[in-house]
Amino acid sequence: MGSAQPRHGGDLVVESLTALGATTVFGLPGQHALGTFDALRRSSLDYVGLRVENNAGFAADAFARVTSGVAPLLVSTGPGALMTLAALQESAAASAPVLGISSQVPVAGLGGGRRGFLHELVDQKASFRDVVKSVHTVRTASQIPSALAAAWESALAAPCGPVWVEIPQDVLLAPVEVPPVVSLRAVPAPLEPRPELVAEAARLLDGAARPVILAGGGVVRAGAQDELRALAEALDAPVATTFGGKGAFPWEHPLSLQSWLEDRHTTELLEDADVLLVVGSGLGELSSNYHTFRPRGRVVQIEADLGKLEANLPALGVHADARLALDALVARVAPRPAGDGARTAAALLARVRDRIDAQELGLEQRVLAAVREALPEDSPSFWDMTILAYWAWSAFDPRAGALHSAQGAGGLGYGFPAALGAAAADRGRPVLAVSGDGGAMYSIAELATARQYGLPVTWLIVDDGGYGILREYMTGAFGETTGTELARPDFVALAESFGVPAVRTAPDRLAEDLAAALREPGPSVVVLPAVLRMFAPTHLAPEEHGEREEHGEP
Repeated sequence: MGSAQPRHGGDLVVESLTALGATTVFGLPGQHALGTFDALRRSSLDYVGLRVENNAGFAADAFARVTSGVAPLLVSTGPGALMTLAALQESAAASAPVLGISSQVPVAGLGGGRRGFLHELVDQKASFRDVVKSVHTVRTASQIPSALAAAWESALAAPCGPVWVEIPQDVLLAPVEVPPVVSLRAVPAPLEPRPELVAEAARLLDGAARPVILAGGGVVRAGAQDELRALAEALDAPVATTFGGKGAFPWEHPLSLQSWLEDRHTTELLEDADVLLVVGSGLGELSSNYHTFRPRGRVVQIEADLGKLEANLPALGVHADARLALDALVARVAPRPAGDGARTAAALLARVRDRIDAQELGLEQRVLAAVREALPEDSPSFWDMTILAYWAWSAFDPRAGALHSAQGAGGLGYGFPAALGAAAADRGRPVLAVSGDGGAMYSIAELATARQYGLPVTWLIVDDGGYGILREYMTGAFGETTGTELARPDFVALAESFGVPAVRTAPDRLAEDLAAALREPGPSVVVLPAVLRMFAPTHLAPEEHGEREEHGEP
């Protein structure tokens, strides 16, 4: 009889992840991390290996978003670890619970002890402290299960977010004799609202003549859509959603203000509310129309991230999970009969439509409508930082699917690798990725990943010959551009060289070609040569806003 396969520290990693409930891990191997990857081979975990660590981080981010669970990310020391930082920044901004696990130099080299190791950083974890929620360093194999459980719990605690664990190479390779890990508990305590704050918020809302709700991404992450709708209907309150909060409220609901947050009409309506309830949003730059938002009534802010509570505007701050707080408010407010809420919402959307229609942006609206027509109702979409995504933030109805983008941190290259991560979570439905040609070049290597794993992702690349958004910004600010025009490949031929079917389309064929690609199994690419324009912004610069107030203008 042969002896059992010897176990080492890497086995404790994969056993702990399995015990915590992980099913899929993302990453890229490296010399110091081989102990973990050897153990992964013997585990029941599914592994999706990407070609660049940053893209692996984006894939884990999307997996965490669509599953509402923790997504493990396995990488190596030094360069491999550092390559994940931009992705982790996006996960932090979007509250995606990614569990990053990297190797480290051997224990003797931690903290700048013995020097000269491959990939060495004197203090690797320092690079992550400003990005992730918590950092955990393991020094012995026996610490691995507890460290991973603590990190898992930290990732899931409201507000969710990325965490980092580093384990030295020799710990991952060291033989272990402890029994296999079979049970680990990592359940964060619920973040419940304080009762006196709920009572005061309910009192304010009950007394409001013009209540309005602004719903952010915290509503979506908390799964609080039903509670939000119940409260809005009880209060007859119109609801706007931030770009990160798309899907928090039904797009075509009579009380829906949709997501036109860069529109001055929307900003004025929010400012005019005598009580504005902000749920799951920190009222950052985009959600406040570039910090021009000046509410004239009371603000009630429900926010799970303590650092964002009243960070940008004074409010009755309720530190709580959005679902728990909304549920408590639904039970406390007095339902009122339908009044002017629906008429207010309809009038606002009519003013927005009139403004957009006056700007001769028919091509852009037709392209976005074609994407909506082609995408199945329940398919998620992942959008890079590109002009069509900026349109989608304001104008796209996610329906039963969800719209995800990198607008939290704003880095390029998110769309395609993120879509691969979502597809790994559910291979039974197609996923859409949208990029410009500039952003596409950040993740072109992942066509190999898509093909290798047969992931059902259709990648729409809008090819306008450069960084289209920056082109518009620089032209508007300086009259000419620098560094925005790009040489690029034949994307159709390049995709086909990876064995991925591809087609070049045109605006009048986009809906048909995109729908056909989405119906086919496995990955595909649709290339749309088109120069799109942004709609004109209607926010005012802060000094202009002040001038208007001084002159008594509304």
